[in-house]
Amino acid sequence: MSFGVLLGVLVILLILSGFFSMAETSMMALNRYRLKHLVAQKQPGALLTTRLLAQTDRLLGVLLLGNNFINAAAASLVTVLAVRLVGTGELAITLATASVTLVILIFSEITPKIIGATYAERIALRCSFVLRPLLWLFSPIIWFVNLFVRALLRLAGLHTPPDLLSPDLSLEELRILVLEGGHFIAPKHQNILLNLLGLRDITVDDVMTPRNQIEGIDLEGTLEEVHRQLATSNHTIQLLYRGNADDVAGLVHVRKVFSQAYSGILTWEDLKAVMQPAYFIPAGTPLLTQLQQFQESRNKVGLVVDEYGELQGLVSMEDILEEIVGEFGVSSPHHQSHFTREKNDTVLVEGVCPLRDLNRKLGTHFNLEGPRTLNGLILETLEDIPEPGTSLKIDGYPIEIIQTQDRMVRVARLTLGAGRST
Repeated sequence: MSFGVLLGVLVILLILSGFFSMAETSMMALNRYRLKHLVAQKQPGALLTTRLLAQTDRLLGVLLLGNNFINAAAASLVTVLAVRLVGTGELAITLATASVTLVILIFSEITPKIIGATYAERIALRCSFVLRPLLWLFSPIIWFVNLFVRALLRLAGLHTPPDLLSPDLSLEELRILVLEGGHFIAPKHQNILLNLLGLRDITVDDVMTPRNQIEGIDLEGTLEEVHRQLATSNHTIQLLYRGNADDVAGLVHVRKVFSQAYSGILTWEDLKAVMQPAYFIPAGTPLLTQLQQFQESRNKVGLVVDEYGELQGLVSMEDILEEIVGEFGVSSPHHQSHFTREKNDTVLVEGVCPLRDLNRKLGTHFNLEGPRTLNGLILETLEDIPEPGTSLKIDGYPIEIIQTQDRMVRVARLTLGAGRST
């Protein structure tokens, strides 16, 4: 064969080698979830690609068989061309080796693989129409080669290659996937998805109204006290109890008795007639679990109790939904902000403010594994009830005690702009 023909054959071999390299990279880099979407739309290329990826060992067999066979042929051809040009000496072999390595690396490996990774979907769907016949044509050779491959994998204690169409995603990987999809998801929707994924890490203790903030009616009191309580109520749900909050009788919606209480004709019988039985929730119940239980029991409000049956707080369906979609409004005292911004990056914070709200609304990074409120965090850190004017630093944030009352911190000044890094 003439030198020109050999050179032409070499160019063809390099192009074919580049095709197999490009096909291999595009198949492996193809977005599997995007592929499933295309399959649902019944695109022919997507259906064919799915069948190829469902048999990973055979697909890799035909790709590597073609690539290595062509690269070996190209190397031999370059050696022949080098011998014709400079003879059969050691210099010819050295030049041939260096030349074939450089040419294959540039034209048949790196460049095609970059193209395959950049346009994975477009290339993989088109290459599948070529790879499918090749897979059928070389199936006997691939089957024979895979016998040795499977034997080696078994000796090494490894399983056969998994199905690349169904990669398992952990919760953290799914969270990263939502974050990476920010260009395609509206920020509000992205926050909802992230909050929903985080429900497993949040319990009813994190979102409940604490016991000392629950408004209630003592059934052993007088009707005048009941009328006064209903008239000044800040919440739509009132706890009914006998003597103390641990002896719960039930719950009542203020709107059901408001007109009677306002008219002054409310009786004990009227109150008990609209009373709903209490629905108890064990402390530490994950929010996602409690959301499902609310759906199954058709309850919207529950009382959180500890292992001894003592009342810890009150949680509602609205509290859980707010963790997902954000607050619905600030019209009621239950939803009033627990902090007031000052100048110079300082904020006045109520002691009952949950640390989760501080982290979410102010961008702080307080540890959430211990106390749940700012008051609890300060008391745990100092191991004492501080006096007004006391200053301390927690998680890098300077905190000044402004007001204390009833053995708790009522108001503290928090300085932002610091953090764990300090």
